[in-house]
Amino acid sequence: MSNQEGTRKLPSHLSVTGQDTADDSSTCEHIGRMLARISDKWTILVVRTLGRGPQRFNALRREVGEISQKMLSSTLRDLEENGFVTRTVMPVIPPQVEYALTDLGRDFLRPVYGLADWVIANSSRIDAARAFYAKKHENE
Repeated sequence: MSNQEGTRKLPSHLSVTGQDTADDSSTCEHIGRMLARISDKWTILVVRTLGRGPQRFNALRREVGEISQKMLSSTLRDLEENGFVTRTVMPVIPPQVEYALTDLGRDFLRPVYGLADWVIANSSRIDAARAFYAKKHENE
């Protein structure tokens, strides 16, 4: 089987970090699980929004945009479970809940901002590749 253009296979003894590992498949599985948890659209947007400071649920929902209440609740629960967000219930009537990034969540902002910068810097190249692909496959 030949490699597709732009696709490379690492030697089986190298991990994705380029270091020798005895159990590369478990390392890849762990990375895959974590990326699945943190790389969805809503997680990135919620973390980016909370990067500006703590927010209450409805303010966060307005700021994030087209997210449903159910999806925001689920995203915040996942972020809290994985240590990215704290949930603080204020002792007032009616109760108010505030969400904030933890140290881990603030550390995650760096790759989030890095990814955003990369997308901005490479948007024209991506658009050109899509146009080339569409033209190449338009008569199929």
